[in-house]
Amino acid sequence: MVISNQLMPITQADEVGEIIHLARSGRLIVKLSAVGAERVKSGELLIDGSGRKVGRVAELIGPVRTPYASVITMTDRTSRLVGSKVFGGGFAKKPRNQTGGFGRRRSSSR
Repeated sequence: MVISNQLMPITQADEVGEIIHLARSGRLIVKLSAVGAERVKSGELLIDGSGRKVGRVAELIGPVRTPYASVITMTDRTSRLVGSKVFGGGFAKKPRNQTGGFGRRRSSSR
């Protein structure tokens, strides 16, 4: 699977929080703002100020009023991102599998 690191247009540029920590597991920990706490859901893409993909929200953790997001990164420059603001990037469309699954296709004439 190839992940493109192209710039994404910032259409939903609501700031959702700030990256505060790089965990030992390699995930980024984001402290969500008041807007981010209401808006961010698991699976959502997060982008940086220049529109580059930072990662995908894996889970929301911590207290309900001030949650944190655990983010699976999509970039190699994770240590440089600590302290930067992140924005909601929507949900990425999953690419359709051209073969339709594993193995041979069966004819529908059965």
